[in-house]
Amino acid sequence: MKRYIVKRICISAATLLAILLILFLMLELMPGSPFNDEKLTQSQVALLNAKYGLDKPVFIRFLNYVKNMLSGDFGVSYTISKNTSITTLLATRLPISIRIGGQAVLLGTVVGLVLGLIAALKHNTIFDTMTTVISVLGVSLPSYVFALGLSYTLGYQFKWFPLLYQQQEAVKSSVLPTISLAMFTVATVARFTRTEMLEVLGSDYMLLAESKGLPGWRLILIHGLRNALIPIVTVLAPLVVSLMTGSLVVEKIFSIPGIGSLLVTAIQSNDYNVIVTLAFIYSAMYIGIMLAVDILYGLIDPRIRLAKEDDYEQS
Repeated sequence: MKRYIVKRICISAATLLAILLILFLMLELMPGSPFNDEKLTQSQVALLNAKYGLDKPVFIRFLNYVKNMLSGDFGVSYTISKNTSITTLLATRLPISIRIGGQAVLLGTVVGLVLGLIAALKHNTIFDTMTTVISVLGVSLPSYVFALGLSYTLGYQFKWFPLLYQQQEAVKSSVLPTISLAMFTVATVARFTRTEMLEVLGSDYMLLAESKGLPGWRLILIHGLRNALIPIVTVLAPLVVSLMTGSLVVEKIFSIPGIGSLLVTAIQSNDYNVIVTLAFIYSAMYIGIMLAVDILYGLIDPRIRLAKEDDYEQS
């Protein structure tokens, strides 16, 4: 297991370095300069290039770029907030997106698992039909449709929750966007859980465990759900990253000061430094989540761990 984890970490590190190289080349190949102000003279532009190290050879700039990015020094914003550290811009926005996204993942996973289990155990009943309808609606309708509907009913009509995000009421303000973002996760997890649990419940080893007189809850949770978790964990990985890095439309609807709205602003104002930084953060989170998923595979099903270890020993 240790050898497998070490190899996965090395592959993840190499992937992250490759992404840094691609992002650096994108910055180098972009037309123009960060200092496009017509009021600046050539000497002033040269001083700014020297100040930010843009006058050094490409290889030196790349090494400095990798060192700074991995240490959390993302440079400064050139247009959104001139000469303001990008780390400062992210300090207040990133935690909000991660918190709301994390809440959506947790809510969607728990509700989806419960609905999927009920649908599988109550196969071909009204509960199964209701779960199928919820899954179809959750997958078919975009998150902003739920956001607008919840905002109108629970926010405007009943006035239970604020229409717009308010920092002084952070918990209450995050309820509607959390539910909106969680609907797709609910639908996806419920659909996969139902399908996998139906297959697991009809397997030979489940029939054998049931014939031995195991309690129903232990049979379902330990022997059934554990074997159905692998495809669920696989499909959850990209959802976790996309939710925790902010949903552009939902953040705009509820005026959430997260990194999703920051990305939109950066694209509109051509702030390349901010765009590349957010791309790096997204990539790093995705790689980290996928590494965690690979490790979870071995913990959920030891057969996967042993098979991978045998493959590494043969190679």
